[in-house]
Amino acid sequence: MHLRFLGKTSSPDESPTLYAADDSYVVQGWIVTDAEILAMIRLADNETIVEIPAKLMSHLTKDGLCGEVTNLAPPIVHVTTDGNYIVKGQRVTDAEAQEEMDIPDHETCVEVPKSAVAALLIGG
Repeated sequence: MHLRFLGKTSSPDESPTLYAADDSYVVQGWIVTDAEILAMIRLADNETIVEIPAKLMSHLTKDGLCGEVTNLAPPIVHVTTDGNYIVKGQRVTDAEAQEEMDIPDHETCVEVPKSAVAALLIGG
């Protein structure tokens, strides 16, 4: 899988990042450790969740999607009290893709279909 960098929100200790692939997006975010959130989300063996700042989704415009996220449905499975999104998707295991990313120990990434992400946007 070849990734195209769309953007990131970063500071010294965080680097949530959004990438585009052919038919999907790869969302790099914080590993979710909150027991309450983990208890309410069912995951298949090949899935995981990541936490990202909502503003990371603004980088979708660089892949031709515009509008604001207003339909809070999967792949967004929860919104935290501080407004961050919990995104559910397939765990990224592609070695080539992982080599293209800089993933700190406290982060991981998920792959979600472009069609599912496009369905989140209104106003584009």
